[in-house]
Amino acid sequence: MTDTQIAPQAVSNPDVAAGVAQFLTPIVQELIALAVNGKQAHWHVRGANFIGVHEFLDVVVEHAQDFSDLAAERVVALGLPIDGRLATVAEKTTGTTPTAGFKTSEKTIAEVIAQIDVTIAKVDEAISGLEQLDPSSQDIAIAIRQGLDKDRWFLFSHIAVS
Repeated sequence: MTDTQIAPQAVSNPDVAAGVAQFLTPIVQELIALAVNGKQAHWHVRGANFIGVHEFLDVVVEHAQDFSDLAAERVVALGLPIDGRLATVAEKTTGTTPTAGFKTSEKTIAEVIAQIDVTIAKVDEAISGLEQLDPSSQDIAIAIRQGLDKDRWFLFSHIAVS
């Protein structure tokens, strides 16, 4: 058996990697917060449309986890670490803090949409900032935006009047 050593791919441009990390790290952190708070909302939703909202919040959480993984892996693939520890997420995120306890489905949806909106704002900053810096990373941000838009639409449709 031969012992083959494969060296990791060197980051072609450390400045690009640092710029990508600057834009994608806040997205990762906001998405982690969305996943945690989405699960909290899932456990505490009550009232009209309970089952639909309860079940869809699990989908929102799953998407947030998948999106955060996608963005984090891009940063790591470029050779830099990412900080998604809960203490760092709590310190760095700008999202809304959901109210404690049981809530109506309407209040729950409004709180989750507010958090999605904060995350979308971070994603929009990344889309703009990554356009010239690293189009491959911009594609990731665009895909995340598309997914968040869809989840927001599905939630909003539960409370839309017409």
